[in-house]
Amino acid sequence: MNAAIQIHGVNHENTMSELAIQLTEVSLKYNDFTALDGVSFDVEAGQTLALLGHNGAGKSSLIKIILGLILPTRGSVNILGQNAQASQASNSVCLGYLPEDASFYDKLTGYEVLRYFAALKGVSQQRVVSLIEEFGLEYAQHRQLKTYSKGMKQRLGVAQAILSEPKVLLLDEPTVGLDPQASQFLYGKINQLKQAGCAVVISTHELSLAESHLDRALIMAKGKRLALGSCAELRSACTLKTSIDFSELSERVKSNAYLQKFYQDGLLQIAASQKSEMVQHLVTQCQVFDFEIKEPRLEDIYHDLMGQALRSSVEQS
Repeated sequence: MNAAIQIHGVNHENTMSELAIQLTEVSLKYNDFTALDGVSFDVEAGQTLALLGHNGAGKSSLIKIILGLILPTRGSVNILGQNAQASQASNSVCLGYLPEDASFYDKLTGYEVLRYFAALKGVSQQRVVSLIEEFGLEYAQHRQLKTYSKGMKQRLGVAQAILSEPKVLLLDEPTVGLDPQASQFLYGKINQLKQAGCAVVISTHELSLAESHLDRALIMAKGKRLALGSCAELRSACTLKTSIDFSELSERVKSNAYLQKFYQDGLLQIAASQKSEMVQHLVTQCQVFDFEIKEPRLEDIYHDLMGQALRSSVEQS
């Protein structure tokens, strides 16, 4: 799967905005296996980036490289304007991390866990008390973790990740196994951090949940960057259509040659780039003001772009 989806007119890597993360042509090889192959992307301060891809696509490797846990074979990594390797010690406080299936010592209490990490990061005990209250763990702070539910452990894990008020937050599958209420709570906290200027990177398979909370998505396939952009930009790059429906659609189509060109399966099916033109036509020419626009979901876009890349790879082989 070597083909990349090109999204024209968008070049975030060269903007003058404040970049929290910048990776340029990053590759990672283990003997004969290539985990990452020339991946470039950036994340601005106050922006949320979703890392999407199949198992083994390279998402976790990217997170580990950003954290400084592993070094790339080739390419440059800059965190908060500094080379990641040279500034690893100072970045350890500026970075927050929640691994997938975060685990702590079951015999420790929630309060003891946060107090321990606070001591490591030079954070005050008042910050620990504040976070316990903020994450709704006061009633369980002196209970051992073996009594905590999955949701409680995830809340504790996020609290640990943001103890030092990081400027970069990395989350690996933060909502796996959580109920909808717990998932929304976590994304609410993530949005608060983002508004405070924190750059957030989320690796997730739960695309429908992440869609409304991300600014951009990086889609990975077999260690390569397949596509990068906002949901709107990714919609423009995929082959899926935007659907428009309203109560008198079938009647209007009979007498309107323009609408007939887009009428399919009982709906108006248009490319993302045609949406503005179609809306203008419905309002000004048809006097239709009450209609429903259905955009392709992020999950559908993801599968479409992966399918495009697979077909291109087969054609090239």
